[in-house]
Amino acid sequence: MVRKVVAMILAGGKGTRLQALTKKIAKPAVYFGGKYRIIDFSLSNVANSDIQSCGVLTQYESVALNKYIGNGSVWGFDGVNGKCLTLAPRQTEEGLSWYDGTADAIYQNLDFLDEEEPDYVLILSGDHIYKTTYDQMLEQHIATGAACTISVIEVDWKEASRFGILECDENLRIQKFVEKPKVPKSNLASMGVYIFTYKELRSALIKDRKIEGTEHDFGKDIIPYLLNSGKKLYAYKFKGYWRDVGTLDSLHQANMELLPSQRSSETINFDIEPIIYTEDTHSTPTFMGKKAVVSDCLINQGAQIFGKVSNSVISNEVIIEEGAQVTKSVVMPGVRIGKNAIVNNAIIGPKTQIKDNEVINKDGDKVVLIDYERSLQ
Repeated sequence: MVRKVVAMILAGGKGTRLQALTKKIAKPAVYFGGKYRIIDFSLSNVANSDIQSCGVLTQYESVALNKYIGNGSVWGFDGVNGKCLTLAPRQTEEGLSWYDGTADAIYQNLDFLDEEEPDYVLILSGDHIYKTTYDQMLEQHIATGAACTISVIEVDWKEASRFGILECDENLRIQKFVEKPKVPKSNLASMGVYIFTYKELRSALIKDRKIEGTEHDFGKDIIPYLLNSGKKLYAYKFKGYWRDVGTLDSLHQANMELLPSQRSSETINFDIEPIIYTEDTHSTPTFMGKKAVVSDCLINQGAQIFGKVSNSVISNEVIIEEGAQVTKSVVMPGVRIGKNAIVNNAIIGPKTQIKDNEVINKDGDKVVLIDYERSLQ
């Protein structure tokens, strides 16, 4: 990019709605699509935008996530001019505290940003599934002279009350931002993707820090403050596939949308650039037994299939024994599904063991989660 941009990825949330999947790891480290982890998408989007400096702000159960990110080599950040750092809360002269809101997380890392001397700061969530580059968004931000540009996606009017909604004029200049309005006047929903002119961001964060009673949140505090101060804020219309996988149902559905039978021009396409980078598990080739029957599935390397599998996403090092039947399910790495077991409409957490002849959700319409700790009981 012509101007210097630093990316900051917010990756510290608990993700409690994913239940046992996030009991011991942060949501961005959760497996997705048989091959990836959720944070691969944000990191790849940054790398594919040729942004050379990236900070990943971690907090909740960060050990696995920090280890996974490492020095950022998987996404190409370990070159002479590139860097990817995990930034956890730390003790300073002001004391020791967790990140208290999304804006506070950035505030606590102003020293990192000051050292980078960026013209602009790109702020992202680490738990969304989408492919993009941020070049056009930055071009619009510079052309409009905005203090902040917010990426938005048009949502169904029936769903608009679940999102932060932006009301804009004909030029996409933001007039009002309402968090989860009861009666939405727009269907432009914030994606939680922001480009800030750094001097404006820095000033707003410092002022917000001094105000008592704020939640130190971009949507609730920083954006309204900038609007009330008369700053230029613009919406950038994103066109393409985007999913927030914050619940079991949404995680399951986003995985199902990867299957051949559900692919369309509106779903994510891994076959075309930009590429989504991920860690190589160095697994053995996929093995199909003589009695294996597979239809409409994604199956990663290292899987061994001896039973019947349909409409499912199968990760690496999964073993599905002879006579087992797996349908409409997301099976994460290291799972073993025993002989003659039945698994339907389920998410099977990493390293979980399904016993021989066990029946999981055979006729259930609601997605169920079966996790490792349960298999040890």
